[in-house]
Amino acid sequence: MTGAKLDQAGTARKEIAGRGGNALLDWTARAVVVIIYGGSALMGAASVPHLLPPDNFHDGLALAARIANILFLGLVALTTITRLAPIMKSQGIETRVSALLGTFLSIVLAFLPKAELGPVWSAVSSTLVLVGTSLCIVVLRWLGRSFSIQAEARRLVTEGPYRIVRHPLYLCEGIALVGITLQVLSPLAVLVAIVIVMIQCRRMINEERILRRAFPEYAAYRTTTPFLIPTCRAIGRIGRGQAPAKAIDPHA
Repeated sequence: MTGAKLDQAGTARKEIAGRGGNALLDWTARAVVVIIYGGSALMGAASVPHLLPPDNFHDGLALAARIANILFLGLVALTTITRLAPIMKSQGIETRVSALLGTFLSIVLAFLPKAELGPVWSAVSSTLVLVGTSLCIVVLRWLGRSFSIQAEARRLVTEGPYRIVRHPLYLCEGIALVGITLQVLSPLAVLVAIVIVMIQCRRMINEERILRRAFPEYAAYRTTTPFLIPTCRAIGRIGRGQAPAKAIDPHA
């Protein structure tokens, strides 16, 4: 009996230590995201006064797109602080590398030289960035405390924009990506954008795998909601007030 009790005590200590290590790793990851995104938001906000007032309509669009991006970056930082602890994480180096590359590879586009666009295409590019980023803010608000950069399961969200497609945040980021690519249009920029899209597709697949494992009800939601591109049926379901398969919040 003494030996059995010692084994149980040792197992309990290992479990407590494991939970403590996971918590430390989680908060370390949060701190990194907050520093990067929060710092970028602050630097962007500091540049706004120098752009006021805008000289013309295009400058106004570009300023609005910049402000939307600042708000999105700040919201990512705040949401990361308040997000739920994961109930399940993906394993393997590939999922982590894909998440990091998909998140930060677009920074490369910011260092490419600006393309000589006419007034029409300049307005189109700024509008795409503004619309895409603004929609990202809306989607992120719906995702809320389930937000994650890595493929992790926190809480299954199926309401709001997630009633239209299963990955609305990636769709909205894609709209903004098209606008950013236009601003630095070149063969290299197009190549970088294609690589980003490929990596983001891989991230979506990785996230779906972990969500299927963590939430059995995800299978029903998956059969009724498009992957990335909205369909008339999915949009019509919003108008009729119909909901997809009901999700259960394990943290409720």
